[in-house]
Amino acid sequence: MLKVLAVGFSQTGQLTRLLDSVLGPIKESTEIEVTQITLQTHRKFPFPWNFFNFFDTMPECVYEDAPPIEPEGVDPDTDFDLIILAYQAWFLSPCPPIISFLKSEAARKIIKGKPVMTLIGCRNMWLMAQEALKERIDDLDGHLIDNAVVVDEAHAAYTFYSTPIWMLTGDKGPYFNGRVPAAGLTDEQIADASRFGEAVVRQLPNREKSDRSPMLAGLGAVKVSEGLIASEKIAKRNFRLWGGLMRKIGNPDAIARKAVLIIYFTFLAIIVLTVMPIMAVVKKILKRFNKAKVEKQKAYFARPSGEGRELLGDEQAEAL
Repeated sequence: MLKVLAVGFSQTGQLTRLLDSVLGPIKESTEIEVTQITLQTHRKFPFPWNFFNFFDTMPECVYEDAPPIEPEGVDPDTDFDLIILAYQAWFLSPCPPIISFLKSEAARKIIKGKPVMTLIGCRNMWLMAQEALKERIDDLDGHLIDNAVVVDEAHAAYTFYSTPIWMLTGDKGPYFNGRVPAAGLTDEQIADASRFGEAVVRQLPNREKSDRSPMLAGLGAVKVSEGLIASEKIAKRNFRLWGGLMRKIGNPDAIARKAVLIIYFTFLAIIVLTVMPIMAVVKKILKRFNKAKVEKQKAYFARPSGEGRELLGDEQAEAL
């Protein structure tokens, strides 16, 4: 019997639904046994967030300063054939609970030498978070073979409003009598993610343990937004700069950090409302001159699963 471990953390429940959709076909397989664990956090993260708690999480998040937590309900000496890590991107970084897991002694034993698949559900920015997670997996001597990312399909102008409202109030919408779509992933997107689980069921039983090739190739597992590549890099440096300053001032919830948070939020709002639109225009102008570079960057961030979604042949369709 093949063994799959799925590790996840979801603050709103959305990522749990997404992971359940992926695991659905796998759990139905008679050849695969699934162990699924939900991480318990070292620190309670409220939902809905309040303003100060939300931004006060940023410094420790971007510096991956989360104490190790030993996961419950899993034997770290189990020889798993695939590990699935489902996580959220917070401030362009992996959320603290997944970092805490990856710092644990259990993760060191579980992941060493094993194939790893990552699963992300987010608004639209995930590139830098995945880069950080790649490093963690490499440090544990794991092998990232696949990455699946499902993003909010509404226009960025709508999600710029809907996502913060959802996070701060718990109200997903829709808003303004339906003119602004509900925040988060749609039911159809979540249901469609079962195709990733179906791919695992088709391929895992027939794979050699040494096989490091992706199982989700051709399924459109990711879509890289070329307009966000430079923005994410700049924003990550910005988060680290301000986060470093706030960490020197005090620990989370320190009163002194709240004053800096207000200054930082004002700065961030100005950047988002002025600099970012200008950058978007400049990038569109420059796109025609550095097309080859952009395509190379997109191909890199799309690895290992790739962007393309191919039509299934008759033989594959029958297998489903």
